[in-house]
Parts: sequence; structure tokens; C-alpha cells
Amino acid sequence: MRKNRTYHKKKTVIVFAACVCMLAGLMGRMVYLMVIRSDYYAQKAEELHERERDIKAARGRILDAKGEVLADNKAVCTISVIHSQIKEPEKVAAMLVKELGISEETAKKRVETVSAIERVKTNVEKSVGDKIRSYHLDGVKVDEDFKRDYPYDELASKVLGFTGGDNQGIVGLEIMYEDILRGIDGKILTTTDARGVEISELGESRVEPVPGYDLHISLDKNIQMYAQQAAEKVMEEKGAEAVSILLMNPQNGEIYANANVPEFNLNDPFTLNTDADTSAMTDQEFQDACNQMWRNRTINDTYEPGSTFKIITMTAGLSQGVVHLDDSFFCPGYKIVEDRRIHCHKRTGHGAENFVQGAMNSCNPVFIEVGLRLGVDNYYKYFKQLGLMKKTGIDLPGEAGTIMHDKEKIGEVELATISFGQSFQITPVQLATTVSSIINGGTRVTPHFGVKVTDEEGNLVETMEYPEETGIVSEEVSRQVRYILEKVVSEGSGKNAAIEGRTIGGKTATSQTLPRSANRYISSFLGFTPAEDPQVLGICVIWDPQGIYYGGTIAAPVIRDIFENVLPYMGIEG
Repeated sequence: MRKNRTYHKKKTVIVFAACVCMLAGLMGRMVYLMVIRSDYYAQKAEELHERERDIKAARGRILDAKGEVLADNKAVCTISVIHSQIKEPEKVAAMLVKELGISEETAKKRVETVSAIERVKTNVEKSVGDKIRSYHLDGVKVDEDFKRDYPYDELASKVLGFTGGDNQGIVGLEIMYEDILRGIDGKILTTTDARGVEISELGESRVEPVPGYDLHISLDKNIQMYAQQAAEKVMEEKGAEAVSILLMNPQNGEIYANANVPEFNLNDPFTLNTDADTSAMTDQEFQDACNQMWRNRTINDTYEPGSTFKIITMTAGLSQGVVHLDDSFFCPGYKIVEDRRIHCHKRTGHGAENFVQGAMNSCNPVFIEVGLRLGVDNYYKYFKQLGLMKKTGIDLPGEAGTIMHDKEKIGEVELATISFGQSFQITPVQLATTVSSIINGGTRVTPHFGVKVTDEEGNLVETMEYPEETGIVSEEVSRQVRYILEKVVSEGSGKNAAIEGRTIGGKTATSQTLPRSANRYISSFLGFTPAEDPQVLGICVIWDPQGIYYGGTIAAPVIRDIFENVLPYMGIEG
């Protein structure tokens, strides 16, 4: 009996000790949660009763070389509803139908959706948002927002690009400089009770948005307008598929204008600029059509450059010393390379001519001979040295690279056709950049639009800098090339680009697209001025012109007219 009492006594002590330990553990846990982790759980509790809505930040503007605003912001509103706060659902639905023009079915669905917050419509005109706010209906939220606005609609559309519904860049400079242009969204914080109803006595707290930075670019609105008008005029006159024009400073790579007609309306970027029947398109077909419309042919598309590429052949030949200005040639109208007879554009031939005259005449046999003298190894060496095998690095998305034969696959026939600009493809911006490096004394520049970044008060944040590569060609070769190309315009095949009282250098081109049987051509002209110290370079590419298609006849006058009108504006003499 005594033994049992001792046993029970020990058991009671053990149970009591266990209870004490459990209580001590619970108390320790409570101290840990209520003291040590109090801030954390207070924050979690607060989050359970806080609702937040974004305040969109103003996107940075894009300004031209003279400070003209090319991309701006327009104040709009976002309309939302909060189911738990709506007291008069019929009135709210009716108001949404009336003021937003949505269907009764859509309005009812939004009102009845049980969610923290239901967005009804974005990009609502501010006047409409103010009117909705005046109803003072519980559960209806009107928040400030911004919509991108382009004051000049189609101006430089394929350069500027546009933004989507979330105000993020989609194409062009808008996406390339997204990190600079986009701001930091703010927030509106409201406290709610357990049912999700806002506690009005506590009001709202705000975290103010931070606007994006402004981007200043080298493109000049007035020069762009004239280039675009000139492109539209020749496209209409020649029934062309498209026309691209690029004007840049060959000394530093700044781009003054880049027209690609037909352009599209930046304020309505999903409306096609063609007569295509969109109702008959699948979603994928419509997207493909939009992507094609948004393409910047100067940068995104490659083409056979034709005779403008003879500038590269003459540069390589002069640099390597396989040809000199007074070397003699004879053109019978063709040149036989291996088993191939390759014709000159003048089938009857140019007869006896020196190298400068061969360039003035744009004589294929002369340049084939220079290419063959160089040989594959040397030609390929200069092709790489001049930067043609790498992209230019222009500050626009989707730049296409050069399409060239592998060195091992270049025979004499391929070398012959390459020497006058056929059987390979480059972009117009690549050609303009490479020629710039030749005529500016031998510095490979990076073509670009971005110049500087400022804040909303105009304070300088950043000055853009771009890579340069010196020693591409010698000063002497640069001088000789400028001399030859000035002769091409003053006395040769580029005479339609001549301007009295000014020295213009340049080269014409007419190339045929594949398949050759389609008889589709690309006409182009590349010119620069002043010839002795180039300050502006222009290239015009006319895609598939109808009727007369020679570059010297239809493309050279386009650059001449642009130079005549913009050079005085730019203050460029001679």
C-alpha cells in the first residue's frame, strides 16, 4: 500500500513538472512572438487590412535636337470598383454603362466580381474620370494615370516607337531607353476592416510616384519633316513599295533624320497603314502585319547595296596599293571571270578609262579588276577592318547583321560580284556608317540618336557617349576617296545630286532583288557635303520603284533636294 502511494506521488511530481515545462515553453513562445517578433507580426496584421492601388509615374519625354517634344504624356484615369464597398450595385453598373460606354453585361460582371479591386477601364479621358468621381458612389475608384501622346502622329514613327497599355515601350527608342524613360510608380494605401470595407476615419496614405527622365535626341523635327515629305513624294511618283532616308553626321554618328515611308500613326499604332482587310485576318496574320508595319527598313532589313558598295572596293584597293587614281583600264562592256561573262551596265562598254573615270562611270569591269587584284584574303581583311562584319551598335532594337559568304566559299566569281555590291546583303545604316568612317579620316563612329538625359526640371543627368574606333583607313586614302566621289557627282553618274555653289560627294546604285526573274529593283544614292570636310551624309533607298529605276535618275535628286533645303537651316556652308 505504501509502495503504491509512493508511486502515485512520483507520478504527480512528474506530471506537474511536465506542466510547468509546457507553461514555461508557451510563455517563452509568447514572449518571442509578442516582443522579439512584434514588429514583423504587426506589419503582417497591417498588411491584412491594407489595400493598395498604383499611382502611375509620368514617363520621361523624348525631345528633339532643338528641344521640341516628340513624345509626351497625357493625363488620363483608370476606373476600378471594389465589390465589398459597393452599396448600390445597380446605380454603379448604370453609371459605368453611361459614362464609359461599356455594355450592361460587362458592367454587371465587373460590379459583381468578388475581388480586392476590379479594374473596369484604363486610359479614360480625365474629364470623364472627373465626372465619374462627382457621382460619389461607394466602391468606385478613379485613379490618375498617364497615356503616351505623340504630338506629330506619324513623324519618325519607326524611330520613336510607342508604348503599350501599361505605358511600357514596345518598339523604337521607347523600348531601347525604357530604363531611362520609365518612372517609379507611387501607391495609394487604404485601411479596411475585416470585411474589406475602408475605414474612412483613417483616410488614405500616398507614396508619390517618381517621374522618368527626359531623353534628348539628335533627330531634328524640321529636318525629319522634310526628309519624310521627300520620301513620300518619290514613293508616290514612282509607285514604290517603300522609301528610306537617313541623314547623319559622319564625324560623330549623330542622326538628324530617319524617314521610313509609309510611316504609321504613333497615337493609333494598331491601325494598319495599308488597305488590307483586317477582318479577314487571323490574330497571327494581323500581328505579323503590324510587325511588318513597325519595321525600320534602314536598320532591320538587309539589301544588296549595288554600286554604292564600290566605295568600299575603291577604299580597299587604294589602301592595299593595288590601284591608283591614274591606273588605266579598258571596258568592252563586260569582263570574263572564270566561265562567267559579267556585264557592265553599259553593254557597249566605256572603252579606255582611268580609275577615277571608271568610278565616275560606275563601271563594273573596273571594280571587278580591283577586286581580283585584291584577292579573297585581302578583300575579306578590309571587309572586317572597315567594320562590315559586325553590327553598328545603333541605339534602336532589332539591327540586322551583314549576310556574307564564308571566306572559304568565296571564289573569283563571288569576289567579282561582291566588288560591285552584289551577292551579299547589308543594312542601309551599315553602309552609311562604313562610308562615314572612310570619308571622315578613318574613325569608325557609332550611329545614334540619344544625346543626353535630364530630369523633369531640366538638370543634366547623363551625357551619352558612344564607342569610336580609329585608324580604319589612312588620312590619304580618305582624301582620295572624297576626291573621287566628288568627281562622281560633279562630272559623272551622280550629277543629278549636284548643287551649284556646293561640293557634293556621292555614289549611285541600282541593284536587283531576288529572284532576278521578278524584275524588282532597289534604287539608291549616298551623298555627303562638303566634299572636303563632310558634315552631313545622306542615303536614300527606294524599294521596288516602277518605271525608270536607276539610282542616279530617281534617288540622287531626292538627296539633292533635301540638301538644298536643310543645309542652310543647319548652317553648313560650301
